Amino acid sequence: MIKIGVIGALGKMGKQVVKSVLNAEDMELVCAIDVVGTGTDAGFAASGKNCGVLIQEDIEKTLKTNKPDVVIDFTQPNGIFEHVKTYMNLNVKSVIGTTGLSEDNIKDLQELSKKTQTGCLIAPNFSTGAVLLMMFAKQAAKYFNNAEIIELHHNQKKDAPSGTAVKTAQLMAEANSNFTTGNCNETELIKGSRGGTASANIHIHSVRMPGYIASQEVIFGADGQIFTIKHDTMDRSCYMAGVLLAARHVFNNNDFIYGLDNIL
Repeated sequence: MIKIGVIGALGKMGKQVVKSVLNAEDMELVCAIDVVGTGTDAGFAASGKNCGVLIQEDIEKTLKTNKPDVVIDFTQPNGIFEHVKTYMNLNVKSVIGTTGLSEDNIKDLQELSKKTQTGCLIAPNFSTGAVLLMMFAKQAAKYFNNAEIIELHHNQKKDAPSGTAVKTAQLMAEANSNFTTGNCNETELIKGSRGGTASANIHIHSVRMPGYIASQEVIFGADGQIFTIKHDTMDRSCYMAGVLLAARHVFNNNDFIYGLDNIL
């Protein structure tokens, strides 16, 4: 039985994770942490059924007391780097779904993971469809010299562009070094109208709008043709199969992994 702790247990993703862990035959929820709702039953908050695990606020104290094998963290970008360092220093394995980590952050955590021999899996997206989109975009990048990415999320998402868009651009750049071939010299009449520029000159456009959960579109262009790959998230439950897959992987391994595609 894999002992699981959920960080950010009262958030939208956190509640989904709690519910999924409680329904998993090979997992046991041993602690749930959030900055609000101390004393609330995590199971009741997630599904209306008490599970006996109450929300705690102090991460380090709660982990030392309950000793989870794996923590699953979907919290805020501004604190996630310190969170992961805490987990590793306590030799608690982790699955991280919060985006906003820089390349330097990821390198530092990779080194700490190796030093502490503590497994960690960080993924910009746990939806199998979104991961397949990234993999297909990398394949398509071999055959197109022009491409842009549009990512659309709810208006409570604090970081832009999304981690999924950044990871997609990185994968595409592995196959091609420039995606603005033949473009004219451009002038932005309104600053930012062409979006941000990521790896290999890929323009990324971020939309924040109520009604969306998460969507991404990668548009490839060439003379006489347009090729589009798109993925839409309709419900956060689509992430759970990937989250549980990641938790099982880190439970059995001490490696550091960035991207769910590496274990599919």
